[in-house]
Amino acid sequence: MQKGKVWKYSDNIDTDVIIPARYLNTSLPEELAKHCMEDTDLIFSKEVKKGDIIVAGENFGCGSSREHAPIAIKASGISLVIAKSFARIFYRNAINIGLAILEHEKLPDECSKDDVLEFDLTNGIVKNINTNKEYKCTKFPDEIQKMINSGGLINYTKDKLKI
Repeated sequence: MQKGKVWKYSDNIDTDVIIPARYLNTSLPEELAKHCMEDTDLIFSKEVKKGDIIVAGENFGCGSSREHAPIAIKASGISLVIAKSFARIFYRNAINIGLAILEHEKLPDECSKDDVLEFDLTNGIVKNINTNKEYKCTKFPDEIQKMINSGGLINYTKDKLKI
């Protein structure tokens, strides 16, 4: 089980909010992390800690197909993003770069900023430590979990090919 503090956001958080276009002149993860969420939350990049969790409403990651958005989130230290739903391209990009994501219809409405969540990705279980409420999320198939655990598609492929 892993745990982290919640950073809570609303519906329709788009990729321009996650990482503003003015910072897309780099693809260095540590540089992107410095500006993650800054147009919607000025303190996020300064106060986020390794292991923290983003919880959001519907359609998280809508907008452009830039891979920079999940890279910025992962590089900021976020261990998991839980949303009611994800934009399709963000969903796949997150898996491809090894950012753990889960969908749950009710959890985002039933937790608050700074709550602490404990999670088990293998079994799709999330527990809110503050409310003692447990949620069952749809877990990924084993191969997708292996891809996320290995750090994304490139590392997963190297492992499979023994490169």
